[in-house]
Amino acid sequence: MQPYELSITAAAEEIQARRLSPVELVDSVLQRIEQVEPHLGAYVTVTADQARRTAREAEHEAAQGRFRGPLHGIPVGLKDLIDVAGSPTTASSRVRADHRAASDSTVAARLRAAGAIVVGKTHTHEFAYGLTTPQTANAWDRDRVAGGSSGGSAVAVASGAATFALGTDTGGSIRVPAALNGVVGLKPTYGLVPRRGVTSLSWSLDHVGPITRTVEDAALVLAALAGHDPRDPASVAASAVDYRPPSDPDLTGVRVGVPRTHYFDHVDAEVATAVHRAVAQLEALGARLVEIDIPMTRYLQATQWGLMVPEATAYHESTLRTAPELYQPDVRILLEAGELMSAGDYLRAQRARTLMRDAWARILEDVDLIAAPTVPTTAVRAGQDTVTWPDGTVESVPDAYVRLSSPVNITGVPALSVPVGHDSAGMPIGMQLLGRHFGERTLLRVGHAYEGTQSGRALAPVR
Repeated sequence: MQPYELSITAAAEEIQARRLSPVELVDSVLQRIEQVEPHLGAYVTVTADQARRTAREAEHEAAQGRFRGPLHGIPVGLKDLIDVAGSPTTASSRVRADHRAASDSTVAARLRAAGAIVVGKTHTHEFAYGLTTPQTANAWDRDRVAGGSSGGSAVAVASGAATFALGTDTGGSIRVPAALNGVVGLKPTYGLVPRRGVTSLSWSLDHVGPITRTVEDAALVLAALAGHDPRDPASVAASAVDYRPPSDPDLTGVRVGVPRTHYFDHVDAEVATAVHRAVAQLEALGARLVEIDIPMTRYLQATQWGLMVPEATAYHESTLRTAPELYQPDVRILLEAGELMSAGDYLRAQRARTLMRDAWARILEDVDLIAAPTVPTTAVRAGQDTVTWPDGTVESVPDAYVRLSSPVNITGVPALSVPVGHDSAGMPIGMQLLGRHFGERTLLRVGHAYEGTQSGRALAPVR
């Protein structure tokens, strides 16, 4: 096994045992980037020289027995919405061609303090306003979409071009590409991970979180990221938590909600089968399955768009008026549409959100978490605009991908996407676990227990 194939957990053990140096690990990942990047396009920029310098510093600390924790010497790719001091934050847009960050974002600073080594900035759908990341190819099939908007981050992790990565999630933008590329994606509780220094799409829906190869790795990254930052008005003061899941896979007493409504409607048969099989594995580990109904489903799409579109347009108001030609057509249309929405539309969406939060809280009193598909279909062909369901319903690809993921952005509860197999074309399938506010420990425990029932996952066979 090459160093770039190691999970965070495995690499940390090797580094702390002095069997692997941070320099060797970073060099291995950078060589992997050179190998796969021409085929996948995951990175906006690769900071190889800086990464190697930082790796030598990390190796010097290790030689002296000074370890900053499990992320010491571990290579990370950051979605190019996340500020790193002295580096451009392009948001994969011509609008940001001349931008250069003056300081680290909170999450970048915390990762650096934990010893992680930034190897580059990963592609996003322009300003995170989309679900495909068209610059980037799926790690499992270059003719299919990567998912978005954190497509570059997910593809980098799935292909071995980063040991882990950070993404952002406004309507599913961590979980969608994680599911489509066969890796783990965690959207934390709203406010748990600070967003200062992260370019916003929609301030009341945006989250920052990790994309990793294993659930345990996600727990290690979350522990480094979580914590109050007064410079983010939405940041919460949460108690210090050990997120690492227990090794015991026993789930006796855990109540898993299985939706009767919404989450299995208009879902590919192979996706539904794989998720039901995974849920049965949870039951075999001792979990109790409880059928539930998802409330207010007819209002989900209107509420998501009613919140996101005007907030995004407000953020881009100045450049949309002075340099509209710099935006890609799909993003420009959405931003211009936001100018047509009234204050009444936005307020009605906020009222609907309040009702949804209350309804979800009541459901999550009766179950500990909900298990459901992450996305209704696996990665579609690049250039495919719609999905046609067996009953003749036609749905746009972005609407299909956001449909099952957006409810937890509206309500703010955490969600974890874990791989649960592949379809007949060999494309990954994801299951998401949805929990109570600040219920990440439960999600990670259950996700890790499920993961233990499966054989080890290999990197995507880039071809």
